[in-house]
Amino acid sequence: MITVLVVDDDFMVARVHSGYVARTPGFAVVGTAHTGADAVRLVDELAPDLVLLDIYLPDMPGLDVLRALRNGAVDPDVIVITAATDVDTVRGAMRGGALHYLIKPFTYSALHDQLQHFATLHTRLTALGSAGQSDVDEVFGARPRAGAGLPKGLTEQTAELVASTLREGEMSAAECAAAAHLSRVSARRYLEHFVATGRAHVRLRYGATGRPERRYRLS
Repeated sequence: MITVLVVDDDFMVARVHSGYVARTPGFAVVGTAHTGADAVRLVDELAPDLVLLDIYLPDMPGLDVLRALRNGAVDPDVIVITAATDVDTVRGAMRGGALHYLIKPFTYSALHDQLQHFATLHTRLTALGSAGQSDVDEVFGARPRAGAGLPKGLTEQTAELVASTLREGEMSAAECAAAAHLSRVSARRYLEHFVATGRAHVRLRYGATGRPERRYRLS
């Protein structure tokens, strides 16, 4: 069983993320923390295999927590889960050794993919007495492909077409559909999948009347 510590300043969000972990076979939540200090303390006490770490904490930045964990005795693996989208924070998480960076809000499937990826790495490394180059290549090359884990009815070829279209800039589902020569319903399915898996962001543009327009852009 892979043990997980969930760190988030929002009690309800921490509960949701803990529920996501609990739904995933082979994983168990051993604790939750709502401050950076509690996160560091609980890692020392509980020695989790994995930490889901928020960046916006009330007492210290999540990147400082990440650095503290890297200098500690336990040194668990970390997946950053945050609403922070600035490049400096992403770069800081990468340099701090985070395995992945999930942007809130995300769905269970997005976190599930990363937990399964972590389980693959964890199992592979645990089984190795020593690592040859082929073993290292397998471990470091085991990240999920962009088109992996597509919901039923979606194809990798069309996913890449939609992604290529979205590289032109922010657009609505209707604009993307027109540019990619797809139906609006089909384009929106791919766009919402990209949002759910962290490959794209969405914002609402409000007009004078009616429902707000959803605008998509690649992460």
